[in-house]
This record gives sequence, structure tokens and C-alpha cells, in this order.
Amino acid sequence: MTSASDLLHQHIHTLVADNAYWQTLIADDLVWELPYAPTIGHPARLSGREEVMRFVTWFLGVVDAFRFFDLQVYACADPDAAVAEVKAEGLIKPTGRCYRQEYVVFLRAAGGKIAFLREYFDPVRAAKAMDTPIRGLES
Repeated sequence: MTSASDLLHQHIHTLVADNAYWQTLIADDLVWELPYAPTIGHPARLSGREEVMRFVTWFLGVVDAFRFFDLQVYACADPDAAVAEVKAEGLIKPTGRCYRQEYVVFLRAAGGKIAFLREYFDPVRAAKAMDTPIRGLES
């Protein structure tokens, strides 16, 4: 059985670099929460393989030369849970702008697969790179 820490390492290393392999790591009923994503017009929660893959396919289509670096994975007392801090950068194709980000990712595993992800990121950095308004600033 693969530990959550191992799965989190593999998630970061293969999401972009080897997406076909990454797809073998995820559970069919994966839930991926992105609490700050609505600020830039994206869903706060993705449920199930089909919805997750639509979002990942969109992301892979708009970024170029995307890479993660400075990965730190923290194992939890529960072997089915892990947390990571990671930096990333890439080019947003539609705007030609550099995207630099820092993420905190929580992962829960079930049956040796990624069953749950919660990803925190700075939506202001994403909005600037994508030339997207930040929702809720109108007031």
C-alpha cells in the first residue's frame, strides 16, 4: 500500500510532467478542493475523475514550461494523510505572463490512491498572470 506521503510526492512530480501516470494515482471519486479558486472564476470543488480531468486538461493547455520546485512533504501521524509546501512557475500561454506560485496541498489517500486534495494558493498571483479580475473586489 502506498503512503499518503509517497502519493503526494508522486502527485507533484507527475501532475504536469507525466499526466498519464498521474491519472493512475487518482481515485475515481477524487475530491479536489480549491478554496481560493472562486476568487478567479474557477470552481471551489472538483468531484470525480471526469470533473478533475476537465480542470487538469484546461490547466495543462494554458501553461507552458510549468514546473514545481522546493517541495517539502510532511507526513502525518495518520499514514493516509500528508501535507506539502511547494513552489511552481510557468508561462501562461494566453497572456504570455510568467506565473509564480506557492502552494500548500493536503492529501488524503484511500486504497492506495489519491482520494482527496485541498490546495491553497495566492489567487492574486494567479489573477495577475492570467489577466483575470479578482472577484469580490468590486465593493
